[in-house]
Amino acid sequence: MDDTDRRIMHATQAGLPLVSEPYQVLAEQLGIGKDEVMQRLAAMQKNGIIRRIAAVPNHYRLGYRFNGMTVWDVADEPIDALGFKVGQLPFVSHCYRRPRHLPEWPYNLFAMVHAKTQAEADAQIRRIAEVLAENNRGCDVLYSTKILKKTGFRSG
Repeated sequence: MDDTDRRIMHATQAGLPLVSEPYQVLAEQLGIGKDEVMQRLAAMQKNGIIRRIAAVPNHYRLGYRFNGMTVWDVADEPIDALGFKVGQLPFVSHCYRRPRHLPEWPYNLFAMVHAKTQAEADAQIRRIAEVLAENNRGCDVLYSTKILKKTGFRSG
């Protein structure tokens, strides 16, 4: 990372400007071209300096009050294929594998769901269970009660 990359990181750490041309606004703030801003951000993403550029909605403000991390105990052999299928469900915002911590924590597949009602969340969870079928050896749901982090990179 050079000084320009650091300036881009600093300028975007609270998010992109909420305007129709955010990269143009950043370019003007930084005194460089819009294409350079976009190329540098793409290079930082490709090199693993930043993970992604994405909208991070506040689900509560959008009316989604039942936001639950579903956790599943799935055999290790089929987990990648099953995780892919679960991740393709339209109501799953993210799905990933995590190590078990036996005997207290047998779960290794995590899938986040968002719903406006408990009944809707329950239906989503049943749908995931259907996808997992006989591979589902147990599950739980950890419902969020508040937003703990909705920020980007912070430099020290």
